[in-house]
Amino acid sequence: MLTDPKIDKELKDTIRNMAPFHEWKIEELETDRDHIHIFLSAPPRYSPSEVVKLIKTWTEKRLFSKYPKEVKKYLWGERFWCRGFYVSTVGDRTTKDEIAKYVREQKKYWNQIGLFEKDKGGDT
Repeated sequence: MLTDPKIDKELKDTIRNMAPFHEWKIEELETDRDHIHIFLSAPPRYSPSEVVKLIKTWTEKRLFSKYPKEVKKYLWGERFWCRGFYVSTVGDRTTKDEIAKYVREQKKYWNQIGLFEKDKGGDT
């Protein structure tokens, strides 16, 4: 679903637009076919699960209201996001630059192996 350029752009714009309201700094943001990678800094008053919950809530409402037909045709059970998520922090073994590069290059990597190309047998 995130291979649709207008939905991809709207998702990213929504996250970037909501960040200042919560005093978050978006370091990097990229989408994959069915998930997103976000590298952000948030004040300590936000737990990682709160950040994810806010992002899922804001983006789901925005995308459903703006592109209801396009979004609904890809869903199972009327939910935009799955319940799970993965969060990691910058630490001694991984630097901020390494994480930023990883997120930035996600779509580029999958495009190189043909995952997002319609004629490669995918369902995009």
